[in-house]
Amino acid sequence: MAASHKPQRNSRYYTGEVKNLLRDGYGLYVYPNSFFRYEGQWKSGKKHGHGKLVMKGGSFYEGEFVNGEIEGNGLRYWAHSGNTYSGQFSCGELHGYGVMQYGSGERFEGEFSYGLREGHGFLVDKEGQTYEGSFHKNKKHGEGQMKYRNGDQYEGGWILDQRQGHGLMHFEDGSIYEGQWRNNLFNGQGTMIHSSGVVFEGLWTNGQPAGGASKIVIEGGDVLEVFQGSPFTLEVQLQNESGEETPGENGRVLQIWAGIRNVVTPDTPTPAALLKLIEDMEEKPVPTPFGFECISYPLMERAFESDDSRGSALLAVAKSGFVRADSPIPEGESESGSGSDTMGLGGGTPSYLDGKTDSSDQIGCSGTTVVMESFSEQRRLSGLEEDWFPPPANQRVEAGRAKFLNLMLAPPPPNYQLFLMMDELEKQKAAKKPAGKGPSEKAEKLTSSQEKNADSRSGVASRLGGNSKKDTLDNRSVRPGDYVLMVKEVTSPPFMGQSLSPAFVLLRVLPPKNKSKTTRRDSLKVKTK
Repeated sequence: MAASHKPQRNSRYYTGEVKNLLRDGYGLYVYPNSFFRYEGQWKSGKKHGHGKLVMKGGSFYEGEFVNGEIEGNGLRYWAHSGNTYSGQFSCGELHGYGVMQYGSGERFEGEFSYGLREGHGFLVDKEGQTYEGSFHKNKKHGEGQMKYRNGDQYEGGWILDQRQGHGLMHFEDGSIYEGQWRNNLFNGQGTMIHSSGVVFEGLWTNGQPAGGASKIVIEGGDVLEVFQGSPFTLEVQLQNESGEETPGENGRVLQIWAGIRNVVTPDTPTPAALLKLIEDMEEKPVPTPFGFECISYPLMERAFESDDSRGSALLAVAKSGFVRADSPIPEGESESGSGSDTMGLGGGTPSYLDGKTDSSDQIGCSGTTVVMESFSEQRRLSGLEEDWFPPPANQRVEAGRAKFLNLMLAPPPPNYQLFLMMDELEKQKAAKKPAGKGPSEKAEKLTSSQEKNADSRSGVASRLGGNSKKDTLDNRSVRPGDYVLMVKEVTSPPFMGQSLSPAFVLLRVLPPKNKSKTTRRDSLKVKTK
């Protein structure tokens, strides 16, 4: 007689089909502990086929069973965490390929081994960052690619969820690092190409370049002496904390600035004229390591003028140093050294030196600007036209070194406040000299001094009223004395978030040596005699 498959109740816990007094076919079984409840296929008294196992807290599994075990493809839901897994199972564990949607918002698709992420997979974390690569015991381990929320992208080695081994990082700002990693930091040999154009190749320790530049050093000592009107060159190098050069550094942008000692007024009562001069000087003085503060003084590159009896000149102005004209300068930086507004220290091409040049006379070629100016000797002698001199260009460091070539102090601007103040102080001192000379003689000297100072300060009046080229040049000459040069890093954005401290040198301008020269006109006179 065949066994019945009709639904029947063979105990108080089971309702369903039976065969040979065993659960067989479709049925519902409520476990004696009332924690589990199974509804689905049975075979020989065991869960076998498709079924759903529900737990008291609301968690459940629905899928394939084999001989009473969860085996094959199925869906698992955890009520306490909100996690949901759909994929392969073995012996009740997540095993094989599947998709886990976490209640926290994370999502993983890939390989599992007995409940853990193992092998290749794709992970999206709760912040939206993605990782695709190898996993071991639930952690990123092996080779993989990571895309971060801020736009950074990493491809390389991982150990226990940390970047380690060889890897390549593309940063959102355009910077690139390729080399060795350890504990999520640059460690070992590597190369950084920074978004500012700085390149460092060498050893890294804990995310920082080992032996990288820590200071700017001006070669030649703390004092540089030059004769009045003579050009000079400034060479700088980057050094590490041990005082060694850093040939592995390239691309830092350096700017040169010139200053002159700020006049400190005496404690004596100050006349109204001097007070007004002080109020007009709105520039904040710059502290120097020489024990005094400076305010800016215009600096320029020298232009070379060729001799021409017809009165025409060719000025060849080369952007000095290692930077070509097509080298990129980071946005926000000026190619002119002392003329950068970002410095907040004044400077720039002095307006009183600006020349008027027809655009058709300018030719640019491989970083060299050739400016052709044609003007008559009469206009040059009258001072109506002046040569144009560019301010020093910012320099990019190459192999830890940079040069500023053909530098000169520019002539003082008309009505330069500091010089006016100095002259005012000199007048005060002269007025307090002990009696010994007659009032008329004293007044005559003061008047002569005032006239001389007024003539030397007024560039416009000199150009319009000068009677000779010599007078014009004398009125525009640089005063002998002590000046200060500062080399400052203006890399933008700063490399590794920090700029180097500026370097200073004392520039001592000496009066020119007296030389006995025979002019061409005098030599002609001698020959005709």
